[in-house]
Amino acid sequence: MCAIVGIYGNSDAAKLTSMALFAMQHRGHEASGISSGGDDCKKIWTIKNRGFVRDVFNEKSFETLKGNIAIGHNRYSTAGKDSVADTQPIHAKYKLGEISIVHNGNLTNKDYVRNRLIEEGSIFQTSMDTENMIHLIAKSSENKLKDRIIKSTKKLKGAYNFIIQSRSKLFVVRDKYGVRPLSLGQLKTGGYIVASETCCFDIVDATFVRDINPGEMLIFSSKNNDIETIQLFEDIDYRPCAFEYIYFARPDSMIDGKSVYNTRKAMGRLLAKKDDIKADMVIPVPDSGVPAALGYAIQSGIPFELGIIRNHYIGRTFIEPTQNMRNIKVKMKLSPMKSLIQGKSIIVVDDSLVRGTTSKTIIKMLRNAGASQIHFRVASPMIKYPCFYGIDTPTKEELIHATKTPEEVCSYIGADSLSYLSIDELKDAIGRDRNYSLVSFDGDYFID
Repeated sequence: MCAIVGIYGNSDAAKLTSMALFAMQHRGHEASGISSGGDDCKKIWTIKNRGFVRDVFNEKSFETLKGNIAIGHNRYSTAGKDSVADTQPIHAKYKLGEISIVHNGNLTNKDYVRNRLIEEGSIFQTSMDTENMIHLIAKSSENKLKDRIIKSTKKLKGAYNFIIQSRSKLFVVRDKYGVRPLSLGQLKTGGYIVASETCCFDIVDATFVRDINPGEMLIFSSKNNDIETIQLFEDIDYRPCAFEYIYFARPDSMIDGKSVYNTRKAMGRLLAKKDDIKADMVIPVPDSGVPAALGYAIQSGIPFELGIIRNHYIGRTFIEPTQNMRNIKVKMKLSPMKSLIQGKSIIVVDDSLVRGTTSKTIIKMLRNAGASQIHFRVASPMIKYPCFYGIDTPTKEELIHATKTPEEVCSYIGADSLSYLSIDELKDAIGRDRNYSLVSFDGDYFID
């Protein structure tokens, strides 16, 4: 999941990077970090630590983080450990100088590459797959960093976006499947921004230029007036992740030219079209279930109500690393409005149902608040398969639909009825112009 950002050609590069990371805090809140340099700095500075963006950086940080180039990262761990060592950016010195790197996604051949590197003498400092790229670049025999990055990228498999900073250049690489989103913007105060989501462009006063193409490499350099672009792979198989539209991305982001907010509303409309439940109100599980619930309410004509109030000082529960922490956070984060729902039949709309424990906790809270009937509606298909491309569902045992029937799931979470979108309905909601990655739903592992 993670958020990555790169700024090139702006004297406030590090500050703008922190602002962009703040706007993309929803993509990970275990740790945050920024590297900066450029101009005539002749070095790269890095500050990183565990915690939210607001906790890691302050005004004093930007006295250290100088230069007109910066890269940043918000961490959501799917590979590696929960330690300061496993935070990004990864900053290293090698034959050609200094580099720093941020990465979003998962390398599916990470163990193979890592073991080969260790056999060749590499010494790893972290447990992250991202460090593979640093070692591949350092061990390359090419004379230019650009060629080292190209050669290293060809040895990697998986879903990945890399932003790599040298002392004077910025390199951006997107894998040939384009699984995770990455967009280019132009800053009105000068320079460029590359980021995981467009929702951060407004906060840094940037204009959207385009999405980075699958398999594309961008190079930002003071020697070139234009951005250099190289197509690294010819056998492109564009498979953007459907989960970005379902849950990951902020509703105000545009991904591949489509509004995340409108797409989620369309999912809710399709849920309502296949339903004949009569209820007093439609209630979203905030915040990610709100657009789908609005779509459901509009289509069904059943009133929309904010029956569950969210404490916005608590982070997203799905991206907590342990189930125990997720359960605790649900109770701290969500509170049902008893006066509104007592004695009422309600339709509860959520974006997805993964492990079932969060849904079970929410339904129990609503029962205790006096709801007479609870019909649970899920604005995505049943998640039956683990994803290895950047989502924290690594084993089938964690996925409730991999081991239980819909009837058993309904009984487990304590709902009166349960319904989902089908895969075809999800495709209708997002659009059929792309061959979206639906691996969590259909088990089509298109990357080795």
